[in-house]
Amino acid sequence: MYERRGQPLLDRRSFFRRLTRHMFLTAGVLLVAWGIGILGYRLIAGLSWVDAVLNAAMILGGMGPVNPTPSTGGKLFAAAYALFSGIVFLVAAGVFVAPLLHRVLHHFHLEIDEAQAPDS
Repeated sequence: MYERRGQPLLDRRSFFRRLTRHMFLTAGVLLVAWGIGILGYRLIAGLSWVDAVLNAAMILGGMGPVNPTPSTGGKLFAAAYALFSGIVFLVAAGVFVAPLLHRVLHHFHLEIDEAQAPDS
């Protein structure tokens, strides 16, 4: 998926294509996680659809719940979803940033290899 140490740096067009694929993958992961939260808040916590969408979005974004959850099952779901959302957010950020970090590190490795190469 990524070029190896000895391979040349990807051209800009291929790099942006890779970055776009990672962005879509990140968006897909976040949408699935948001959907889980919406369904959980609706079915387990008993919130209305609009409140379920809002609470799931706020938790997934790291802001916290908006509506109080009256039932014990809803509170347990909210706690589990908050932990799940924290992990999903970190994974999504990693997937999104991976191509950028790889390109920077690969560029530095190429510079180091060129500097250490013996003169011909």
